[in-house]
Amino acid sequence: MTPPGTPTLTYAFAVCRGGDLTAPAEPLAELPGLGTGAPVRTLAAGPLTAVVQDVPAAGYGEEALRRRLSDSAELERCARAHHAVITAASALAPAVPLPLATVYLDDGRVREALGERETSFLTALDRIAGRVEWGVKVYAPTGPPPAPEAAPEAAPAEGPGPDRSGRAYLDRVRTRQRGREQRHTLALRAAERVDTVVRGLAVAARRLRPHGVEVTGKHRTHVLNAAYLLDLGRERELRAALASLRRDETDVQIELSGPWAPYSFADGRIADGGAAP
Repeated sequence: MTPPGTPTLTYAFAVCRGGDLTAPAEPLAELPGLGTGAPVRTLAAGPLTAVVQDVPAAGYGEEALRRRLSDSAELERCARAHHAVITAASALAPAVPLPLATVYLDDGRVREALGERETSFLTALDRIAGRVEWGVKVYAPTGPPPAPEAAPEAAPAEGPGPDRSGRAYLDRVRTRQRGREQRHTLALRAAERVDTVVRGLAVAARRLRPHGVEVTGKHRTHVLNAAYLLDLGRERELRAALASLRRDETDVQIELSGPWAPYSFADGRIADGGAAP
């Protein structure tokens, strides 16, 4: 709880069209947000409305926020809180999610920032209205690493036996390498077929950077990480299409997540409009 009279900043979660949240904004006020004790509220800015919360300046100024987000547990807490508010706002009206840690000196700076990007925000809101984001990931299983095979002992200067053994060892190594390359190629082709099918259902699609081994683990490779913007009501078609793909594309693993607020398709982001950090 922020004590009365404590200097505050304004933390912004999302942007909606003006008036869309005026009547049903009570559910937002019930959210804890970042846990500062201040209510999550709406802030009118011309034709737009921001979803914001007052946060203590001592805890969310530039240096304090940098320290806060450098701690993995605190970063996760803030990210979950940020996402919860965006999800709640998106359930009430089309909402452009703002990046984590979008903090402004006061409400006036938020209004200025929204005014500078007004056209961009309105365009983004038109694009995402009545639509949600789905994530599709495709993985190529690699299986457990093979048991190490000892290289042949060094061959003596003469005699054909050990030399043949050395060539056979190298041939086996090359064969395994070719097998890995072929499996990866097949997985990439399968991922492209998955992407083509889901794009056919979506109004927009975006390729994201695949995750590395620190996320996927050692026994699978991430070959497709994509986000798709679909009209509401197409979930059954999407799930049916992926079920069919899973039956056909047995060389890969296909995962679906969502529906999400349209993070990947809401491009009307505030760019240095007076943010504190």
